[in-house]
Amino acid sequence: MGATAHRATKSARAEDVQRRWLVVDAENQVLGRLATRVATILRGKHKPIFTPHVDTGDFVIVINAEKVKLTGNKRQQKVYRHHTGFRGGVKETTAQRLLSGPHADRVVSEAVRGMLPKNHLGRKMLDKLKVYAGPKHPHDAQRPEVLSLG
Repeated sequence: MGATAHRATKSARAEDVQRRWLVVDAENQVLGRLATRVATILRGKHKPIFTPHVDTGDFVIVINAEKVKLTGNKRQQKVYRHHTGFRGGVKETTAQRLLSGPHADRVVSEAVRGMLPKNHLGRKMLDKLKVYAGPKHPHDAQRPEVLSLG
């Protein structure tokens, strides 16, 4: 071996993580590319201390979610389904109807949710995502930094 000491890979602990708040403007951003970048930040893969079994990600605030861009005919043809819990209770709506309605933020949050792990840790990461349809958000006290995706 020689004079070098034994080196071990450091695994991040939850209390060691320094979380930042980032603001992303979704106006004229392609939905999939935006969601991929946001999911990476929520997961913490952009940090050198990334550990798969620890939530090392940052908080992300997405504004102007109603102005997100969908390529091709997805605005009219992309279908969102959910089940009410009752028999025959499958409800469908299009991306166009969701984006023009009161829940425009759901298009972005569903896209990001699909890119996170489907387990307890993934749900914890999704709690750090804050999506708003318009340009205003109530997180000024956290002094979020602007993240440009261009």
